[in-house]
Amino acid sequence: MLTVHHLGKSQSERIVWLCEELGIPYELKRYDRAPVMAPAEYKALHPIGSAPVITDGDLVLAESGAVVEYIIAIYGDGRLALAKDHPDFAAYLYWFHFANGTLQPALMRVLISGRLNPPADHPAVLTGRQRMALCLGMMDSRLGEASWLAGQDFTAADIMNVFCLTTMRRYLPYDLSPYPNIRAYLARIGARPAYRRAMDKGDPGMELLLA
Repeated sequence: MLTVHHLGKSQSERIVWLCEELGIPYELKRYDRAPVMAPAEYKALHPIGSAPVITDGDLVLAESGAVVEYIIAIYGDGRLALAKDHPDFAAYLYWFHFANGTLQPALMRVLISGRLNPPADHPAVLTGRQRMALCLGMMDSRLGEASWLAGQDFTAADIMNVFCLTTMRRYLPYDLSPYPNIRAYLARIGARPAYRRAMDKGDPGMELLLA
């Protein structure tokens, strides 16, 4: 049985959501933070000790992108990924990897520099904010061209990126009002029944930051 080990208010929500979108059977194990980081029980699952983690028989697998690709390949029959002959294949690859390769590191850079409390005009602060604005601006432009990040089809690229636009704002509050296309996109996300089910199961009662 595929088991999703979900750490509350973390990027492992991606995996719960993926399973709900695919409609596949899985067991969900929830872990509360202790009080901010993962509890010892969660850290013991994998040497890295961070979310997400899945187990599938003897397999223990971490890393969001790897977990998403594994589930799509093994349980999803390729659904929510685009085949190499699809006209939006390259866009799918780009936005799938953009989440953890570009957007999330940019947000983390701003988060960490802010906690170090440097002067507002410190180069690290300025370049971090510029990078974050560049990422969000590019995403907003893309979502002005297409309904979903890869194109006209909802894909795992959307599942990978939404955490950075929603739950991560609990740790790094930022304003989405300059990005109307992102806000419209999040409204579409919030209308997806699988997203609502996933969030209700993974983080029941948590306010969803969809605006």
